[in-house]
Amino acid sequence: MDILDYAFMQRALLAAVLVGVIAPSVGIYLVQRRQALMGDGIGHVAMTGVGLGFLLSTSPVWMATAVSVLGAVLMELIRWYGKTRGDIALAMLFYGGMAGGVMFINLAPGGSNANLTSYLFGSLSTVSESDVTAICLLAAFVVLVTLGLRRQLFAVSQDEEFARVTGLPVRALNLLTAVTAAVTVTVAMRVVGLLLVSALMVVPVAAAQQLTRSFAATFAVAVAIGVSVTIGGTVTSFYQDVPPGSTIVLLTIGAFVALTALASPLARRRARAVAAAGAAGDPAECAIPAARGPESTVGV
Repeated sequence: MDILDYAFMQRALLAAVLVGVIAPSVGIYLVQRRQALMGDGIGHVAMTGVGLGFLLSTSPVWMATAVSVLGAVLMELIRWYGKTRGDIALAMLFYGGMAGGVMFINLAPGGSNANLTSYLFGSLSTVSESDVTAICLLAAFVVLVTLGLRRQLFAVSQDEEFARVTGLPVRALNLLTAVTAAVTVTVAMRVVGLLLVSALMVVPVAAAQQLTRSFAATFAVAVAIGVSVTIGGTVTSFYQDVPPGSTIVLLTIGAFVALTALASPLARRRARAVAAAGAAGDPAECAIPAARGPESTVGV
């Protein structure tokens, strides 16, 4: 029987595609801001929302969204105002979120470790129709923000002081980035899992940077990698009966290793071409910059 004959796989594949698009879309800004592990912290906080959802008999996805958004805002406030004690406050927030989730989910009627595991590491069979509806709505919000405000978010991610001088609302954009990251985490938790979603936000971007030299190209390649690995991991999980989250993350790391191996000879070839042009006295060729990631790119 074909994989698409199963309704739960149709829902899982749709969720996987959406996650593959939005996770790198947000992750590229987090990488620019050097906050690659922010998704991991939000994932810890989101566990409290999942637990509350079970305890209050409401949608765990929507409750996790509300709690993770609140947690992301608190993280930004701590980043602004927390000085020497900021790291301690963040640690308490992260671990308190995880502990709260475990407590609430066990206090909930019928709560069990099996339910918790599906949210921590992802599960294909537990993606319900209501989950798909929530995922589609939240993913639409993420896409609108990451594409519609890409120039402003890029400017703030590159240099906050310069963005402030140009008149951009830096704090509002930072908060919006944090909220968008929180929404992305809750969207991805049904496919990848809360403990692994950060990898899907960061690793495709790092892989794309091995080959690209502009923000737009990195964005496009990272999304392509994200969609490829989420679909590949979901299909592999179905046929091989392995966890989808870990499969997707391992495929993502494999893509990074492969692109890194491919990029090394290309970079050496480019360096030899520039050196040869310099020896020949061609000033135009000498001006060609070395390979670089989007963090050193000024255009979007």
